[in-house]
Amino acid sequence: MASKNALLIIDAQYDFCHPNGALYVPGAEKDMERLSKLINDQADKIDHICVTLDSHPVNDVSHPGFWQDKDGNPPAPFTIITLQEVQEGKWTPRFYPEKVIKYLQDLESQGQFPHCIWPEHCLIGSKGNALDDQLMDALKNWTRRGKFYQAVTKGTYPLTEHFGIFMAQIPVADRPETQLNQSLIKTLENFQNVYVAGEARSHCVATSLKQALDYAPGLADKMVIVEDCMSDVPTMGHLGTPIYDEAKKRGLRFAKAADIQL
Repeated sequence: MASKNALLIIDAQYDFCHPNGALYVPGAEKDMERLSKLINDQADKIDHICVTLDSHPVNDVSHPGFWQDKDGNPPAPFTIITLQEVQEGKWTPRFYPEKVIKYLQDLESQGQFPHCIWPEHCLIGSKGNALDDQLMDALKNWTRRGKFYQAVTKGTYPLTEHFGIFMAQIPVADRPETQLNQSLIKTLENFQNVYVAGEARSHCVATSLKQALDYAPGLADKMVIVEDCMSDVPTMGHLGTPIYDEAKKRGLRFAKAADIQL
């Protein structure tokens, strides 16, 4: 018999959740407040918690220092770089150019996200990589009841974006860390309900949801989207909207944190 309630918390880290974070998502600190209250109020009825940790090297394909223009200058954060611009010489990858060009070809063929340059964020081992303090306090309180939370890292391979928690945007054949995380899927499938929260709604949460719908529909059917415990990257909410619309059509459940009674 499956255990009942799991909580899947996506990338609830300092760089996304704190106003001083490198890639702060406005509203995220309030999301964490509501999420932490949910954990504290219903700790006895939460059987499992999984937290994912966006974790990047400095020289990541989505960071400014990976790229330069014809004068040797890096792109500003939130610049969109296209394959055509690389072929025309407007932008040049400083590392692994052949692999990066193939990556851009595959990414643009996929058609979900353009290649966006983000501020350096969630650097491996950095303060920004750590879980939000409010959430961490709630996790500690929960674990003191004799439970253990699961931590899953993603994004460590520098040559592909890794929004979704189940696999990289463009998986790489000889890099297992970019491929479909069957172990995580199997773990979460053990539960009757999987409550999903985290940052950002527009990117990492949306892509994780899409990956579940596409590659683990049995898991997707168990998911409950805690819609007031996630926020969008400003001006980019439209990128995730089709995924949430599809989830609603497929019958996935949506709830507010205060309305959840486990």
